[in-house]
Amino acid sequence: MSAGETKSWAAGGASAEPSEWRQSTSASGYAAGPAGPGGAGGGPGDAAERFWSVRRVPATLTAAAATAGIGLLLYDIVAVRTERPAMRWRRRVADELAARPLDDPWVLSAAGLAVLLGALLVLLAVTPGLRGVLPMRHASPDLRAGLDRRAAAVVLRDRAMQISGVRSVRVTVGRHRVGARAEAHFRELDDVRADLAAVLGEGIRELGLARTPELSVHVRRPPAKG
Repeated sequence: MSAGETKSWAAGGASAEPSEWRQSTSASGYAAGPAGPGGAGGGPGDAAERFWSVRRVPATLTAAAATAGIGLLLYDIVAVRTERPAMRWRRRVADELAARPLDDPWVLSAAGLAVLLGALLVLLAVTPGLRGVLPMRHASPDLRAGLDRRAAAVVLRDRAMQISGVRSVRVTVGRHRVGARAEAHFRELDDVRADLAAVLGEGIRELGLARTPELSVHVRRPPAKG
């Protein structure tokens, strides 16, 4: 048994025999981390930063709300300067602010809502947002490339389905980990798992990602019918 390999079997306690083992799991057999010039993990590679989202919807909503509010306030100020009465909503807001104390529930609720909206805008401004795009290695600083996580999962799944004994497999690709859960209807589970780990490990390296994710492989028997 290789280092880091674990086995588990179906419920049945100590009476389960080795031939009844239903699952074989292991972590990746290669080093994860920043990809080096040759594509292997762990070296001083040209790791790329994550892609930043344009945030069109939040930016549009914020700009529209700010434009409408500031425009309405400026219109009312100009109207008052020309000796017209202030708008009813502004007179009511001024009266409410003058009459309500600072610990009033409505004042506290409005202040809390404003703080939450401000924190959300700050969070959107300082986080990349494009979690579905994985940065790829690049040789030129003027060139950036990314790979969609779902496309990478499809590529790795197609590779896994070519392994003898694999009946079905589900592959999930994250920024730090690639997980594969397969069902094998024949062959030893350890043999299928070893082939999956080798094929998927090579497939991950060939994706050309800036950071090589860890690999987790789980293989089990299909559930018994009836």
